[in-house]
Amino acid sequence: MDINLQPIGIIHSPFKEKFAVPRQPGLVNSVEVELELLPPYNQQETVRGLEDFSHIWLIFLFHQNINRNWHTTVRPPRLGGNKKVGVFASRSPFRPNPVGLSAVELLGISYQKPRLILHLRGADLVDGTPILDIKPYLPYSDSLPSASGSFATEEPVPIPVEFSPQAENDLADLRERLPELRQAIIEILEQDPRPAYRGKKTDSNRYGVRIYNLNLKWEMDGETARVSAISPI
Repeated sequence: MDINLQPIGIIHSPFKEKFAVPRQPGLVNSVEVELELLPPYNQQETVRGLEDFSHIWLIFLFHQNINRNWHTTVRPPRLGGNKKVGVFASRSPFRPNPVGLSAVELLGISYQKPRLILHLRGADLVDGTPILDIKPYLPYSDSLPSASGSFATEEPVPIPVEFSPQAENDLADLRERLPELRQAIIEILEQDPRPAYRGKKTDSNRYGVRIYNLNLKWEMDGETARVSAISPI
């Protein structure tokens, strides 16, 4: 049976690549994204009443994985990238059907014909992600405090983040345009976006992350992520 799905919207996000995108929603709350609804869904009637909900569910497509093979088992980052679990016991993007689900905060809705925009916070979505559906988050049924989470029962432990003098100067130059940038960088890097098999260990690699229209350069100094420079792409 063939099932054809059409995106109802597209995400505009500061995360320009998969590397360093938060591994779960709600981990980086200083970053805001926009969901632009596409025709014919960009009508105010489609979101009537949605502004009364504080959070929504986004059903989306892992569009960068569409033509990639899936595997019966995967290596979750929370298990150090070494232990395997079944694909359906994970949130891996490498799935038989590359569909994801995220709960995000709804900050507001703006409409300037023909653009209908949902303003969101806490999203874990790369720029250009197609959205397949939107559903309101219902606290009485969607929040399950007694649920067990197997290998992911607790929040990840953040690592320290520091800025070099050069990075501090770069932040100062960008403060007026991107006042949230410092906190966004901290929230992104304190999750240690490196490959999970590295654990919390230091390494000699230098990393680059594309966020907003910037290239963020950083490295590990012991167990601390140290930002060396922030420059335009």
